[in-house]
Amino acid sequence: MIAYLVNLATLTTIFAVLATSLNILIGYGGIFSIAQAVFFGVGAYAAAQVALHVTPDLLVASAAGAGAAALLSICLALPALRVRDEYFVIASLGLQMLAVTVFTEATPITGGFGGLVGIPPASLLGLPLTDPNAMLAACLGFLVLVLVLTRVLMRGSFGRSLMAIRDNDTAAEALGKNVMVLKTLAVMLGCAYAGIGGALYSAQMQFINVESFTLDQSVLIMAMVIIGGTGTLIGPLVGTVLILLLPAALSFIPGIPPTEIGVVQQMIYGLVMTLLMIFRPGGLVTLRTRRQ
Repeated sequence: MIAYLVNLATLTTIFAVLATSLNILIGYGGIFSIAQAVFFGVGAYAAAQVALHVTPDLLVASAAGAGAAALLSICLALPALRVRDEYFVIASLGLQMLAVTVFTEATPITGGFGGLVGIPPASLLGLPLTDPNAMLAACLGFLVLVLVLTRVLMRGSFGRSLMAIRDNDTAAEALGKNVMVLKTLAVMLGCAYAGIGGALYSAQMQFINVESFTLDQSVLIMAMVIIGGTGTLIGPLVGTVLILLLPAALSFIPGIPPTEIGVVQQMIYGLVMTLLMIFRPGGLVTLRTRRQ
């Protein structure tokens, strides 16, 4: 039971990094993307290849994952940010569908449907992370770094300019803000975070395949951000905890067959998001709540 809880806590930490990555785009930049699982996957595959062929050090693998995801994000950001918001959503959906095909067919790099197996246990600065508690501590450390960096950036001139663009990009451009550059940097930052999450995920699971990086995963990450609260530091963390703990909680409720847990889970997600959109469109954690 303890091992299960530690594994669940580690996965929650990793997905908190992912939710924070999408919050950079949606919450602070007003950029709606449904392709975050693509950059999650790119980071995971890049980190796995580094671990298999270079070194299993988590810092090196995370840097590789973040760099690969940030570079790919430029291919989406530069052309897509020239169009209106709804077309960016369509562009991100197209990238998501294309990426699943590439992940499936690029067998020498991704392993295809069979995935990459035999990823060596991670280490950190020469210290092995074979103990689940050590891996949890490492993931928590990366999450804290991501949150601190996000807080510093969003309280600085970059964050204020980005939020000004989110609220009214025409007015921000009239005040001399370079909207294209700021949006591109925001996309790169958010996708780099997703790449770090992918690196942590591959190190934790020691096996990855394309089914972890589909459109369903992107929608799940978006649900974490929206339910928790966009544009806040804590909101995505709250959404991540609620969404990942729900399946575990349902498994302990008598009367729900194990085969029906997924159906019940989807029904609850849909109901919660509908109620939130009606009664609390800003999510569970809003700026007003944080100030109080």
